[in-house]
Amino acid sequence: MRPLRSPIVQAVLAWLFAGWVRLCLATIRWTSENAAAAEEARKGGDGVVIAFWHGRLALAPAGRPAIGDLPVRGVISLSRDGEFIARAMARLGFPAIRGSSAKAGTAKAKGGAGAFRDSLRWLRGGGVLAITPDGPRGPARQMAEGAPALARAAGAPVLLLGLACRPAIRLNSWDSAVLPLPFGRGAMIWELVRHPGAGTTDAELAEAWAERLTVLTDRAEALLR
Repeated sequence: MRPLRSPIVQAVLAWLFAGWVRLCLATIRWTSENAAAAEEARKGGDGVVIAFWHGRLALAPAGRPAIGDLPVRGVISLSRDGEFIARAMARLGFPAIRGSSAKAGTAKAKGGAGAFRDSLRWLRGGGVLAITPDGPRGPARQMAEGAPALARAAGAPVLLLGLACRPAIRLNSWDSAVLPLPFGRGAMIWELVRHPGAGTTDAELAEAWAERLTVLTDRAEALLR
């Protein structure tokens, strides 16, 4: 077994990573745009989907205050790497629903059906579901159909969240992951969207929402230049 795949090593690294992220996010000076969208999304008391790109996962807990005291869970893959992420995000207030959505034209991802059922049950119970719709393995900034399908099935509003921070460590990974550094500047931009119902397929909506989410993420980056 490789050392980084050891459960003990992963537990220690998750504890260290969560502590680092907590420190960084608490010391970053945040700029927020359209936070009223988050307030609007939770007015009805129903479940809410929050979507952000996988590469901004470490920044996502910064958006937690905008959704008040609603309970939150995140969808995280069943991979060994996903186990580390699940441990770290749980420490940051995002307990995991394990599994991932299959991309269009591929075989169903491991755990995908169970994760969909659990996510739907969570949303129908009024919970907030945080998802990275291009995860767990990309392609980066291409949205799978899981987010629109969940929104349609649950009748839940969707909050698209663009995130950025400077200075930051930018990894040479498939998602160009951004890791925050303390005492910097950050930006988050919200946009509320809803499934339009009949007449639009989940694939069409995933493409449209992906375009909007990329615009929001790039806008967040521009605010910090």
